[in-house]
Amino acid sequence: MNKYYFTSESVTEGHPDKLCDTISDCILDGYLNLDKNARVAVETFVSGNTITIAGQITANGEIDIEKLVREKIKEIGYDNEKTDMDYRTCKININITKQSPDIAKGVDIGGAGDQGIMFGYACSDTCEYMPYAISIAHKLAKRLTEVRKNKILDYLRPDGKTQVTVEYENDIPKRIETILISTQHLENVTQDKLKEDITNEVIKAVIPENMIDENTKIYVNPTGRFVIGGPLGDTGLTGRKIIVDTYGGYSRHGGGAFSGKDPSKVDRSATYMLRHIAKNLVANDYCKKCEIQISYAIGMKEPLSIYINTFGTSQKSEGELVNLVKEKFDLTPDGIIKYLDLKRPIYEKTTNYGHFGKENLPWEKIIKM
Repeated sequence: MNKYYFTSESVTEGHPDKLCDTISDCILDGYLNLDKNARVAVETFVSGNTITIAGQITANGEIDIEKLVREKIKEIGYDNEKTDMDYRTCKININITKQSPDIAKGVDIGGAGDQGIMFGYACSDTCEYMPYAISIAHKLAKRLTEVRKNKILDYLRPDGKTQVTVEYENDIPKRIETILISTQHLENVTQDKLKEDITNEVIKAVIPENMIDENTKIYVNPTGRFVIGGPLGDTGLTGRKIIVDTYGGYSRHGGGAFSGKDPSKVDRSATYMLRHIAKNLVANDYCKKCEIQISYAIGMKEPLSIYINTFGTSQKSEGELVNLVKEKFDLTPDGIIKYLDLKRPIYEKTTNYGHFGKENLPWEKIIKM
């Protein structure tokens, strides 16, 4: 028997890094709603009650970035600069320029917007073809936000993190070894009440009973206090949660972040396409798990390399699967954008609780292969 433990984490939409991802993606969607051919590469940095937005945007028209950002911060729930941030009083610095003509030269002819390597992954752990640990971590983080926004636990604040350790036997999830939840809260709640409420309203609401036993360890706010949070407790930056965004560390990562980038950036669009391909290879019973790597050069249309690993779970060779993929899919940047219809304002829906494993996103669609 091959037994091992694997851990993945997720964060709530109020986590400082996710706040930045959300701001960057809502700006992207704002410009794509205005101009489907907009070129956007936006980074956000938050610290204390100050937000800095910088990057490059080329589009036919302008949007009110400051108004959009304040509305988004309000929606997340930040309204107190003494404990985290206040959407009404925060300072917003904006430094936006046009896209570099050197980059545009390659993108305008259908080439990749940058060089780089990207990975896609899928497995049969869950019905959404995602690794079990990251799937549960996302569901806990999403539930943590739901009980706050629905005032089921009205003493919670926006910042939070979850972490799940899963015990595997022969690559099959058997039980959950550890659950860790850290959540920002108002000062008037006790540690005992917090743990009781989180256990009942978050953990038990998400995790199947058969996956928890008397040996499962549950930790809630291990330091005993989490009142100061958000950008007041820690700085945030776009693109710092790339493992949360993908497969929770269960698959390799090429290093490129997603948020704030239009689909001409293959960091984003090609990674989405590889998830689509890997998921469909598993869903069509070619294998039980699949990892795909691809590489691009800036300004060039065709990928430089394609690699597939099925970890010994396929009856076909990796070479045969690579040929199948090449025959079935156009992996040029333009081909990917057209196939997945990526010139739409759909990116804010991707920002929180993972870019993969969600319904109603084009790269999650199952097709016949």
